[in-house]
Amino acid sequence: MKVLITGATGFVGAAVARHFLKAGHEVRCLVRPGSDRRNVLDLHSELVEGRLEDEASLINAVKGCEGLLHVAADYRIWVPKPKEMYQANVVGTGMLMEAALKAGVKRIVYTSSVATLGHNKDGTPADEDTPVTESDMIGVYKHSKFLAEDVVRKMIIEQKLPCVIVNPSTPIGQRDIKPTPTGRIIVDSVRGRIPAYLDTGLNVVHVDDVANGHVLAFQKGKIGQRYILGGENLSLEQILGMIAVEAGFNPPRIKLPRDALFPIAYTMQAIGRITGIEPMLTVDALKMAAKRMYFSSKKAEVQLGYTHRPAREAIHDATLWFKSNGYC
Repeated sequence: MKVLITGATGFVGAAVARHFLKAGHEVRCLVRPGSDRRNVLDLHSELVEGRLEDEASLINAVKGCEGLLHVAADYRIWVPKPKEMYQANVVGTGMLMEAALKAGVKRIVYTSSVATLGHNKDGTPADEDTPVTESDMIGVYKHSKFLAEDVVRKMIIEQKLPCVIVNPSTPIGQRDIKPTPTGRIIVDSVRGRIPAYLDTGLNVVHVDDVANGHVLAFQKGKIGQRYILGGENLSLEQILGMIAVEAGFNPPRIKLPRDALFPIAYTMQAIGRITGIEPMLTVDALKMAAKRMYFSSKKAEVQLGYTHRPAREAIHDATLWFKSNGYC
C-alpha cells in the first residue's frame, strides 16, 4: 500500500517511515521546503514538498495514496508566537484530513500525544479513558494537540474519517536531530548542565517501539479508538540516573523546590522574548512538573499486540546517538 507520512524528517516520523518501509509499504514523505532532511536521505521513499499551513500542497501530497500517517507537529514547550503552533497543529491537521477524505484515503493513523490525556489524582498510571477537559491543558503545545485531536475525533464521527488515533508518551532514541525537548534533557545532562532535578516523572518509551505501534495501529487499530504507545514510568531522578550511568558521571543529588523556581522561569522567558533564544526553564514546564505523567499502554498491548523494551535501552540508544553525532 502507498502511504503518505508527514513529519518523516523529524524524530518520531523518521522512525515511523523506516518501520513502514520494513513492513513492505510504498512510502511518500511530506517534507517542508528548506527542511533538514538528514533523516530521510537514506530512505527508499518519494519526497514531496509541502507544509501543514499550505492546503494546496497537502492536497497534492495525499493524491494517489491509500494510507496516511500524520505524525508531523510543531513540538515546542516554549512558543514566542502561539498562533504559528495553532496554525500547524490544529488548522493544518484539519486541512490534511479533509484532503485525505477527498482523495479517498482508506486508512489513517493520527499521531496525537499523551499530552491530551488526563491524570489520576492518586498518581496511578492514566489510560485512554481517564477524564480530562480542555481547561486541564497546560501551555500552547498541549492545548493545540488537544484541539487537533478533537478536530480528528469529530471528523471520525461526522464525516466517517477512517482514522485511528495513537498517543505516544515520551519517545527517546536515535535520530533526534533537532533535538526534541526530551532529547535536550539527555544532551544537557551529558554536558553537565542539569545539576539538580524536580520531583516529577515521565513515561519513557523507545522511539522504535512507538514506530512499531504505528504499524500495529494501521494494521489492527479500530476506527475511532485511541491507543497509548508508552513504555516505562520513571521519576525524573531515575531518568537522570540512567543517563549518568550511560555517560559515565555521577547523577544529580539535589532536589529543587518547584515553587521557588517560578521567578527564575519568568525571568528566563522575558530574556528569551528579547533574544529569541529558547529559555532552559519555562513556566509551563514547571506547571507540568507538578504531576507525574505516568500512563498505561495496556489497551494497545491487548488489542494491537504492542510491546515495549525497558527505558534503559531507549536512554542507551539516545545517549550513544547524541555522543556519536557531536551533540555532547
